[in-house]
Amino acid sequence: MNQHKRQREGLLYKSSGTMLIDRWKARFLLRFYNNMLPFDMVRATIIYKLLGIKAGPGAFFEPPFRCDYGKNIKVGKMTYINTGCTILDTNKVTIGEHVLIAPNVSIFAAGHPIDPKTRKTSYEYALPVTIEDNVWIGGNSVILPGVTIGKNSVIGAGSVVTKDIPENVIAVGNPCRVVREITEEDKNYAYKKEKIDPIGKRKIKCLIRLQKFI
Repeated sequence: MNQHKRQREGLLYKSSGTMLIDRWKARFLLRFYNNMLPFDMVRATIIYKLLGIKAGPGAFFEPPFRCDYGKNIKVGKMTYINTGCTILDTNKVTIGEHVLIAPNVSIFAAGHPIDPKTRKTSYEYALPVTIEDNVWIGGNSVILPGVTIGKNSVIGAGSVVTKDIPENVIAVGNPCRVVREITEEDKNYAYKKEKIDPIGKRKIKCLIRLQKFI
């Protein structure tokens, strides 16, 4: 079994040959992307070249953005990835639609053996990461290899997500744990006990209707 196949299947593998070339290509593209002027139209071209056809319409990456390969990342439409995001996409990293990723979030598909002697051999492993639709990930959070975060869930700032998080919950901490479910009552509040005013509610409903056409 070659190293590429071992990498994809979550087995121990060693980076070599075309893997190293692909990583250098990604770094070359990211150097341009991260140093462009705001609203430079070429920026979108570079991110689509980096991710191929795997970036949905309206998806946006605030610079600086860093990744290993780029080609292993799939991002859904209208997803916003804020500044300082790092994605180690040594395996598939799938991010759904309308996902919000706050500043300085790290998503790691890559891992290393616990045993120091094994680690010295330069072998590593990679497990896929999935972030489903409508998830909000708070700033400075870390998502570890093999994790799936269910749709609509919120990950509190500074969390370290070591295992799967179900749908429709708020989870926070290190290690990240579910605090509570998201309920219908949450529609009435913008932040903690701050209620959404009637005008704000009408505007939100209008935006939701418009998004159905995007």
